[in-house]
Amino acid sequence: MNTKRGVVKIQEALRMAEAAELDLVEVAPQAQPPVCRIMNYGKYRFQQQKRDKEAHKKQKNQVVKEIKMRPKIDLHDYDFKVKAIQTFLQAGNRVKVSVFFRGREMAFLDRGREVLSKVSAAVAEFGKVETEPRMEGAYMRIMIAPNSDSPVKKQQPRQKKEAEAQPEQEQPKAQPQQQKTKAKKNFLPDADQI
Repeated sequence: MNTKRGVVKIQEALRMAEAAELDLVEVAPQAQPPVCRIMNYGKYRFQQQKRDKEAHKKQKNQVVKEIKMRPKIDLHDYDFKVKAIQTFLQAGNRVKVSVFFRGREMAFLDRGREVLSKVSAAVAEFGKVETEPRMEGAYMRIMIAPNSDSPVKKQQPRQKKEAEAQPEQEQPKAQPQQQKTKAKKNFLPDADQI
């Protein structure tokens, strides 16, 4: 097997392939004379597909997450969204941060730039800004990519997190529902606040 035969006529090469019960495959048709190989072509294709599949598995799939904000965003909403951006970046995802302008807000684009610069400063530890703020219709957007040196955290499904947080034998399932309704009562406004 695997030996070079040199220049051989086509009929003789076909006879050699038939005698070995293999296929005659043209490897380099542009060469003078063309280069052919005697091999099991089905096996070769299978191995090639297997290699391609392995290479595809090793590729890192990056997901782009989007966070939308307004130029007059409240401090609590801003903090909440910045934390979400940080978790996305820690998970290895790219984040598109958009500020949406409506009507007269289009006259105050500098407020949107301020919000985006605050966001980029707040997440500088976790990611770097790929694109500077630019307008796309009524949106001003930046793209933030995760830092390559920051460790990538895998996000666990919500059910696993809850199972790890509470042992199953502590409380039956009926009690947490009662606690939720009690907690909601604490957040209702007083009569004089209405």
